[in-house]
Amino acid sequence: MNSFNFNKKIFNISSVDSFNETALEIFRYQYRNNSIYREFTDRLAVKITEIKHYLQIPFLPIEFFKNHEIITGKAKPSLVFLSSGITGPVQSKHYIVDVKVYEESFRRCFEIFYGNISDYCILALLPSYLERENSSLVYMIKDLIKKSGNPDSGFYLNNYDELIDKLYRLKNSGKKVILFGVTFALLDIAEKYSLDFPNLIVIETGGMKGRKKEIIRQELHEILCRGFGVKTIHSEYGMTELLSQAYSKGDGIFKIPSWMKILIRDINDPLTIIGNYKSGGINVIDLANYNSCSFIATQDLGKLFKDGSFEVLGRFDTSDIRGCSLMVE
Repeated sequence: MNSFNFNKKIFNISSVDSFNETALEIFRYQYRNNSIYREFTDRLAVKITEIKHYLQIPFLPIEFFKNHEIITGKAKPSLVFLSSGITGPVQSKHYIVDVKVYEESFRRCFEIFYGNISDYCILALLPSYLERENSSLVYMIKDLIKKSGNPDSGFYLNNYDELIDKLYRLKNSGKKVILFGVTFALLDIAEKYSLDFPNLIVIETGGMKGRKKEIIRQELHEILCRGFGVKTIHSEYGMTELLSQAYSKGDGIFKIPSWMKILIRDINDPLTIIGNYKSGGINVIDLANYNSCSFIATQDLGKLFKDGSFEVLGRFDTSDIRGCSLMVE
């Protein structure tokens, strides 16, 4: 099946049955055309013909993206996204065959949770990401800034005073404003300034990067709420190895688009999926990731709720600190 047909199916999923059907189709496609995923699945002694539901699909450990080229099919990648890991010499690499799939996914995700991008001024405080190349987060926000069409939209590195001046000017403009920010930089702002901007939407993207003491999410959000003068802090959950995002509009509870699913695995038996309200490892199904691997076992710990929303509780102790912070309540 070509990319157009996959896109048409993925971004128009409207039921559990259509999700299951598409997930199984993509699983079989990736098993046939992704040698790394096929070898991993075969070593589990999985009988492919017996897999009838997405709950039975094997999840590739995210660590494979550090040492293998995870591509489905024979197409050559058009670009490579690199992770923001700082604890070791090896970064995860996500080989992107068709960046238009990524663009469609993150644009639709944003629209689902926030509406038309052209209604917003997008500001981005992402110093650790802007200081390196090939960041999927920077790529996404650069596109959202462009799509906003707002002359006030833009990136900020360490020029905090300039950002604060911009926020003060925008406060009384009547415009909708979103500030995406890496966690440690947002904390810097909140601790140095006092901004009363109740209509500002602050979206923290995670990442303390070893620059500040790790704190629990509740404490972090309380500090940020006071510093920016807002009632709630939003969050974005994404990673280099995925092409889709989840968003939280407060309380750390994330929701997902229709082409994603979150499952929780037993930390002592990674092949076992456990029920709602139990803590375990986060497995992600991202059907937009069909040119790579759509079924990934992350190193994040979380809890799933009955409505499909989820909470991120931290990371496994042995995993790299990257992307989301080690904020365990």
